Amino acid sequence: MLKDLVDRWALITGASSGIGAEYARQLAALGMHLVLVARRQPELEALAVELKSKHACHCEVIVCDLVAPQAVTQLMAEINRRGILLELLVNNAAFGVVGEVEETSGERIQELIQLNIAVLAELTYRVLPGMLDRGHGSIINLSSLSGFQPVAYMGAYAASKAFVLHFSEALAVEVRSRGVSILAVCPGVTRTPFFDIAGAPGWLQKHSSHSPELVVKTSLKALDRRRQVIVIGWRNYLLTLVVRMIPRTRVVRESMRYFRPRRKEQK
Repeated sequence: MLKDLVDRWALITGASSGIGAEYARQLAALGMHLVLVARRQPELEALAVELKSKHACHCEVIVCDLVAPQAVTQLMAEINRRGILLELLVNNAAFGVVGEVEETSGERIQELIQLNIAVLAELTYRVLPGMLDRGHGSIINLSSLSGFQPVAYMGAYAASKAFVLHFSEALAVEVRSRGVSILAVCPGVTRTPFFDIAGAPGWLQKHSSHSPELVVKTSLKALDRRRQVIVIGWRNYLLTLVVRMIPRTRVVRESMRYFRPRRKEQK
C-alpha cells in the first residue's frame, strides 16, 4: 500500500514540529508530495527547504490557525485552488492542557476541543468523500494512549483523544470495503514539545518516552497493513488491556499520581 503513495499528495496538520514534522520527513522519503500546515511559517518554510533538498519532493506551505473561524473551509479552498488532489490526510494538529480546575482557562479548553475534535472531524468529512469517489485514499488520525482511559488533570485532552479513537474506528469499518483506510495512531509519551505547551515543563524528562521517528515508522507500517488502530509499544498496548480490567475509579486515581501538576509535588 505504501508504494501507491509515490508522487501523490499528503496533507499534514501541525507539521512544523514533533510528530507532524516527522510524518513529513518519512512521507517525503517514500516519494510523496506534501501540503504542510501549521501556524509557524519560519519552521514550515525551513522544513520545506529541507525536504525539497533531500527528496526532490514538492512542498506547499500553508500558514493557518486551524482554531480560527472558517479555517478549515479556507484551507480546503486554498488546496483546491492549487489543484492538489489528496491521497493521504494526517490529522496531527492537537494540544493538551495539564492543570487543576482553578488554574485552567475555560477559553483554552474550548480551543482544545475545537482543534482536537471539531477540526479533525471537519477535515476528515471534507476529504473523505473524494477518496470514496476515487476508490482509494488514507487518513491517519492521531489519538493517544490516554484515549483509552480518563486522565486526571488533563481530562479534556484525554476525552478528546477518546473521541478520535472511537470516531476513527467507526469510520474505518464503514469505508474499508470501498478502498479507503483510516488509522487511529495511539502513542504514549513522545519526545515532543507537548508537555511544555500543555503547562507541565520538565515533565517529559522524568518519564520514559518514544521518539517521533518510532511513532511515525510504526504507524506507517500499520497503515500499509490496513490496520484500524495501532498502539505504539508493547508496554503501552498491555496497559490498554489492563485499564479495561480494573475499576475505572482506580484507573483515574492512579492517573492523579502520574499527572499531578508539578507545583503540587513541590509543596
